[in-house]
Amino acid sequence: MQPYTAQDFTVNPLMLYYEVTQACDLACKHCRASAQPEAAPDELTHEESLRLIDQIATFPRKPNMCFTGGDPLKRADLFTLLEYAVGKGITTALTPSATPLATREAFEKAKTAGVQAIGISLDGADAPTHDAFRGLEGSFARTMEMLEYAYDLNLPVQVNTSITRRNFHQIDAIAELLENQGIAMWSVFFLVPVGRGVEETRIAPEEYRAAFEKLWHHAQTKPYGVKTTEAPHYRRYVLEQGGNPLAPPKSHSEFAAKMNRGQGYRAPLGITDGRGILFVSHNGTIYPAGFLPVACGKFPEVSVVETYQTHPVFTALQNPDNYKGICGRCKDRFLCGGSRARAFAIFGDYLEAEPDCFFEKGDES
Repeated sequence: MQPYTAQDFTVNPLMLYYEVTQACDLACKHCRASAQPEAAPDELTHEESLRLIDQIATFPRKPNMCFTGGDPLKRADLFTLLEYAVGKGITTALTPSATPLATREAFEKAKTAGVQAIGISLDGADAPTHDAFRGLEGSFARTMEMLEYAYDLNLPVQVNTSITRRNFHQIDAIAELLENQGIAMWSVFFLVPVGRGVEETRIAPEEYRAAFEKLWHHAQTKPYGVKTTEAPHYRRYVLEQGGNPLAPPKSHSEFAAKMNRGQGYRAPLGITDGRGILFVSHNGTIYPAGFLPVACGKFPEVSVVETYQTHPVFTALQNPDNYKGICGRCKDRFLCGGSRARAFAIFGDYLEAEPDCFFEKGDES
């Protein structure tokens, strides 16, 4: 199968995130969804979710589909939905929360259903930091158990770490902790103040440079790949160091090999909110990304496929020439493009400049 390229941006998302529920037993400080213990009353029904999957399968090129939440394990029909999506030829991933629901049996069911990757969150190098983030004592220990389950079951893992003021100093320690966990990818997320995340503190733009330096070092020395979420200017930093953001992970593990098969796991240059990314909420509302809460219609009243391909918000986001300020003038706008979600959160305009860019203005053109 041919790899996903920039030519796909206006036709097919690379990643489609389906928030199957908002229910979650954690109370994470940075939660995009402001998750709650019980499912929302307007959550898509089982039949509606099946129809959603049917529609997703009609994209000219099927996207990778991540079942997320809340905690997807709180949804009783989760494994049936996963199996159905796999049966439609869709590559699936799952992001369970670190609660007592995340058992070895649950991981075994996910693998049986055909899940090809597991996303596990780790937001601290020690229990006090991580558990404070997650709002539940014992979450760190459960996370480490989940990593062990995935390793034993030969399920590829992407570890997701959210960086804020409270754990910025632990980047190196987290990288070291992950070194012997057999993971395929470390995705480092930089805070967008949305949901409960508005109560957290972002790091300063110049601290991004320090963070990128650390991430680049670990990308060269650790047995897993490193990428960022909501920090596309890391790509520019990598290129300036003589690296290639498209290079496969520096890993010879079976996990990395599995995560890079099929359509290809690594994103092409330029992918960002609404540009290669699509998010469907628990009630069918369609967004350019989970962290960019600009509603673009609601399934099943509108088509998910047509919305991605023709909605004015998506078409605007898919052309970086539309971006404003330093992002619109930047010579690397098609390579980076800045976080559209953070621009919206800070300025109320998803086309505005990345507020956390540290590059000099002399480099813009």
